[in-house]
Amino acid sequence: MSEKILIFAGTTEGRQLAEYLGSQGISAHVCVATEYGEQLVKKSDTVTVTAGRLDCEGMQDLIKEGFSLVIDATHPYAVIVSSNIKEACSKAGVEYMRLLRHEGSRQGDLVEVPSVEDAVRYLQNTEGNILVATGSKEIAKFTALDNYKERVFARVLSTASVAKACSDLGFEGKNLICMQGPFCEELNYGMLKQISAKYMVTKDSGKVGGFEDKIRAAKRAGVQVVLVGRPQGDEGRSYDEVIKELNSRFGISTPLKEAPKSKRKVTLVGIGMGDSSQLTLEAVDACQNADVIIGAERMLSSVKMHCSNTFNAYLSDEIIGFIKSHEEYCNIVVALSGDVGFYSAAKKLIDAIEKEGYELKLVCGISSVVYLCSKLKTSWEDINLLSAHGRDANIIASVKSHKKTFALLSGSDVVRSICDSLIAAGLNDVILHIGENLSYSNELITSGQPADLKNQDFGKLCVVLITNEKADSTNPLGIDDENFIRGTAPMTKSEVRTLAITKLKLKQDSVIYDIGAGTGSVSIEMALAVPDGTVYAIEKENEAVDLIRQNKAKFGTFNLEIIHGTAPDAIRELPEPTHAFIGGSSGNLNDIMQTLLSKNKDMRIVITAVTLETVSEALSCMTNFGFKHRDIMQLSVSKSREIGSYNLMTAQNPVYMFTLGEASRRN
Repeated sequence: MSEKILIFAGTTEGRQLAEYLGSQGISAHVCVATEYGEQLVKKSDTVTVTAGRLDCEGMQDLIKEGFSLVIDATHPYAVIVSSNIKEACSKAGVEYMRLLRHEGSRQGDLVEVPSVEDAVRYLQNTEGNILVATGSKEIAKFTALDNYKERVFARVLSTASVAKACSDLGFEGKNLICMQGPFCEELNYGMLKQISAKYMVTKDSGKVGGFEDKIRAAKRAGVQVVLVGRPQGDEGRSYDEVIKELNSRFGISTPLKEAPKSKRKVTLVGIGMGDSSQLTLEAVDACQNADVIIGAERMLSSVKMHCSNTFNAYLSDEIIGFIKSHEEYCNIVVALSGDVGFYSAAKKLIDAIEKEGYELKLVCGISSVVYLCSKLKTSWEDINLLSAHGRDANIIASVKSHKKTFALLSGSDVVRSICDSLIAAGLNDVILHIGENLSYSNELITSGQPADLKNQDFGKLCVVLITNEKADSTNPLGIDDENFIRGTAPMTKSEVRTLAITKLKLKQDSVIYDIGAGTGSVSIEMALAVPDGTVYAIEKENEAVDLIRQNKAKFGTFNLEIIHGTAPDAIRELPEPTHAFIGGSSGNLNDIMQTLLSKNKDMRIVITAVTLETVSEALSCMTNFGFKHRDIMQLSVSKSREIGSYNLMTAQNPVYMFTLGEASRRN
């Protein structure tokens, strides 16, 4: 740990490396060319800085002052400087390490030339304004162009000496732009449009240096990019590779003098709909102070103007993996769509981040439901919220029971499916308000009834608010027997259905098997009672299966799945159940119970029996499978019927009902 490192820092990475070493208590001296560069370096007890241009001999004298490692973090185009550093290290007998930023991603139709002189020659016979973003050192070469004082716009550093040198060459007024980069895409685009540029001359400064933002801006503005290619033969390591090498050099598997995890901060930032104008001030502040921003490409495009260091990832494991392997970043932002509390990836990330012991902060954003409702001039506190974006959602059940339903969608196919389902459920009069590309320049809100919208095309980024003035929130239990489509198939009567479903103690998202479903009356009521769950109606008879299908369409229970077959074979491949109602077992009750409990021994089961043989089977299963919860009752129902002016009570067959739960064994 006694080594002393010398950094020639002509880039952002060089300054970041110096700051990182300082935070770890490693002695480092930073050499920069200008006083302005000196101001950009963060000094500390272990990091010192000097400014001034050195020749090879001056570098050699500096290296001999006790440095054991020299890191060359100068600009990729500073060929002579790098050559001098390498030669000075060789003469001083000190190790040389090159930190070289990766090349940027090439996009669009670029004119690539080997040098600035070649760029000037290319532009000599052209017309139109030129933004030159190659730095002040080579701006003099553009004076060779005809009418350069009016045609060439020089973007250089904001120092007095640079401004004076450019002014002496004839670049002044609106043709001289003095600013410190790198610049975001929007600022580049704004400059190109402001000066009516037709060409932009630039170097490949890499992603960190804002190269990709410049290329994207030029493409948007219809500007031809003239790219001065990088010098050939320059090889080196990336910033991350240098950090890993330093960790290894000091014999530490984790970062040098790693700060406690609690001092590493991860902020989950909701960016709103996507356009940068939707960012809250708190979100902007978090991004501007971040060491790195992680997120999917769409999210990064909204925030990268606030931090040049980004990483494209959206999977939770990938994000956590990146954070764990890059301990040099202490202040990390993860950019998430919409609001962090509304169907957000934040839910999974929160657990993972807290498990790692990092400090965690959430910054809320503007959710799509809030935004759309503001556009429609309506409230949202009475809305039922759903998501059909990459997941199943029982939108029909919600629309039937709520006056307002909001759902996240994923394109035309989902919209078309919802419209078809609404029509099939008899909900023809509801109104859909579909919002596409909310907050972007191509934002569109379309309203209409299902029949009006089912054949229209919608983008991938869309949401819907469905209003139903005739919504009925009545408890679904207790449907009259006469309301079901009947045939010769047996049907569990209303009073038995209601009690059996009550005994099951269903939840909103329960997964239920109805074994021996008959006409599907129990399946229908259970499906209505669990709008976020699924009911599997298992039935072997063809006629009964057809009746279930008809009743499913009549009651709009799209969370009801019909399984044609005999249990237990028909249920072996179904998802794990939380509950089961057994109204018919065809003599296979023991095998059915064994299959059910092999899937979930803690499930709750209700069995109804009208024959003594089935009662005997149920008693045997109750004992053999060791259920801790046991409840047996006999239900006798008598219903009145009119005979003349009298009401005569007529008894129905007595029904035995077994309620079982928490099996101790699977037999």
